[in-house]
Amino acid sequence: MSRSLENIRVVDLSHVLRAHLHDVSGRSGAEVIHVEPLHGDDAREFGPFAGSGGKNSSGYFISLNRNKKSLALDLKQEKGKKS
Repeated sequence: MSRSLENIRVVDLSHVLRAHLHDVSGRSGAEVIHVEPLHGDDAREFGPFAGSGGKNSSGYFISLNRNKKSLALDLKQEKGKKS
């Protein structure tokens, strides 16, 4: 498969279903960073769940956010803004 977006970084601020739009970027070689609120993306709460990993094992969340790195930030705090 072509890695046409290699060396490109995409910051994904979407949540739930909109997150799937950036999957193509990740499959094309971009580094996609999914920024979530501190409580996590709401999609983490939707089943089915794989194993006993709780909200970190939501099959729905995993399917929407494959090929991505996740990061939780509180953008209302100065420390989060600087990150």
